[in-house]
Amino acid sequence: MSPRASKPRVVVAGLGDSGLLAAVHLARSSAVGEVVGVSSQQALVSGQELGTRLARPDEWARDYWISLDRFRGLDRVRRVHASLTGLDVAARTVSFTGADGSVRTESYDVLVVATGVTNGFWRRPDLRSPDEVGDELAAAHDQLGRARSIAVVGGGAAAVSSALNLAQAWPESTVGLYFPGERALPTHHHRVWRRVERRLAEAGVELHAGHRAIVPDGFACDAITDAPVAWSTGQPEARADAVLWAIGKVRPNTGWLPDELLDEHGFVRVDPQLRVPGAPGVWAVGDVAATDPLRSSARNRADKLIARNIRASLAGRRLRSYEPPRRRWGSVLGVQPDGLEVFAANGRAFRFPAWTITSVLQPWIVRRGIYGGVRRR
Repeated sequence: MSPRASKPRVVVAGLGDSGLLAAVHLARSSAVGEVVGVSSQQALVSGQELGTRLARPDEWARDYWISLDRFRGLDRVRRVHASLTGLDVAARTVSFTGADGSVRTESYDVLVVATGVTNGFWRRPDLRSPDEVGDELAAAHDQLGRARSIAVVGGGAAAVSSALNLAQAWPESTVGLYFPGERALPTHHHRVWRRVERRLAEAGVELHAGHRAIVPDGFACDAITDAPVAWSTGQPEARADAVLWAIGKVRPNTGWLPDELLDEHGFVRVDPQLRVPGAPGVWAVGDVAATDPLRSSARNRADKLIARNIRASLAGRRLRSYEPPRRRWGSVLGVQPDGLEVFAANGRAFRFPAWTITSVLQPWIVRRGIYGGVRRR
């Protein structure tokens, strides 16, 4: 028996942005045995940078759609391509259905729930092949490229980024951004919106504040449509060749979990240390975890904290608490011709110059520093 075989087995449910990093950290640890990652994708298909994904899909794919076998940190992780279907807390097993239709179970000593959320057509939990992902990228880009008028509905970072990047990609098209409040980006510092608003105006984006959309019955906001958009705030219907719904209508991917582990909105209940109450050995991180109103652990490197706390728990050491920020921070618009602008929680911006993106930021800070090494294609 190998030394790892007698140590606790860890199952990571979901290998998206948070789950992948948690699996990488845990696989490095001598305190755990086998690490198993269950994912509906055969690659990291990030939910980040929607605007770049739609406007420049090849550029987006280079940095945000990466086959799992390219991550050196996953070499010690046994990967299972499957859809999760159930959790038995008492037996400490998870069940799933593979791509071939086979039904299987995995036992665990530690389970990390990182299955994320469904949001529009760009963040989905269903089992997909690389060809299907590629077809979806191309289809959305082509549909928007054919449109002479585009309406982006929503006031968060995904909507704002999409409006700017689409206006820059197709300057001959009319792009309008419709959001419900006096300003977009309401969970960011007000300085962020002031700066981003100028960028939108320079790109020719038409801003429509105070527009709260009426979502059609049964519509999950998971498709680019061409139907008129009605407003509960009383304005005339908006019409466009393509309507991109980015209103933050997220749905947690928790249908496979027992109801008693979830809050009233379907997200996974966690304590400050990211443990799931009432389920010994179960932890949660990322957008699926109800850490705070913004569910911010996905964007604040809680992957390192959860791995650290799991190791501490196994060794009987003190655990640390997750401390969420009061406001969102990070990139809003994605990489632009003049570089990447990143906003701190206080609204101050710092910029990575354009030349550093492919020579420093992605290869050294992201792929080497954060992910622990990514092989070339």
